[in-house]
Amino acid sequence: MNRFYIIANSEKDKDLKTTRQIYDYLSAHGKSCTVREYQKLEGRLKSGDGKSVGYTNADWIPEGTECILVLGGDGTLIQAARDTVECGIPLLGINLGNLGYLAEIEKSGVLEAMDSLMADVYTLEPRMMLEGSVYRKEEGNVHDLALNDIVVNRAGALRVIDYEIYVNGEFLNRYSADGIIVSTPTGSTGYSLSAGGPIVSPMASMIVVTPICPHTLTARSIVLSGRDQVTIRLGSGRRAEWEEAFATFDGEVSVPIATGDYVEIRKSEKTADILKISKISFLEVLRNKMRGN
Repeated sequence: MNRFYIIANSEKDKDLKTTRQIYDYLSAHGKSCTVREYQKLEGRLKSGDGKSVGYTNADWIPEGTECILVLGGDGTLIQAARDTVECGIPLLGINLGNLGYLAEIEKSGVLEAMDSLMADVYTLEPRMMLEGSVYRKEEGNVHDLALNDIVVNRAGALRVIDYEIYVNGEFLNRYSADGIIVSTPTGSTGYSLSAGGPIVSPMASMIVVTPICPHTLTARSIVLSGRDQVTIRLGSGRRAEWEEAFATFDGEVSVPIATGDYVEIRKSEKTADILKISKISFLEVLRNKMRGN
């Protein structure tokens, strides 16, 4: 690899110290490198036409870029993957956060990782993404992608709402709960895990449906095939016929919905291509990350 693009989360990389280290190292080896700084405190960036573009705008990435280096944590990498998915450029995450499943390179190993990239010593892991379509009676429909999960959860007052779940058009179950998480295998170690969901190998093609705080003793996560389509229809609440909620994509884009609206979720044809340099297996990473928990 010879042409690199760096997305640096300056909240994680104070004074861009690690970013400059990588930039200087690549430049000293005759490689092309462009840096894009992002400060979370500034909110989502705006492109020239005023549209929200998140961590980066795909139009900013120089033509011929072979690798996107993402400095931050898993959240930074997930949002960068969403923003650049149309480019088809693989990403390597450099973990400057606390808990990194996706961002596999630690700060101490960045130069060794750069050597591997420049020598083309790596493997490519295409990670499954979800495509969600939000259909609303009162407002326009919304379509977006998620690498981790799509969550439908209540808004406003602290009370449970009824969620009707359909799989391939067939009614599955009705949950009275705070919300529903639909995750990819990559997202199974995130919010879904915190809600009691299973951990799924990141290279699998599966969809995990996990209720959030269901009002029952028997509710469990359901693991579906990557070929299935999940529909979540928002029902009424315990005290009102009309309820409001949000459909949220990777914790970043939130779409307001109301009773009668529904969200259709399926496997996307697009993937997030993650570069892997370390020979450490997912099971070893999982064991190390969860040690002592």
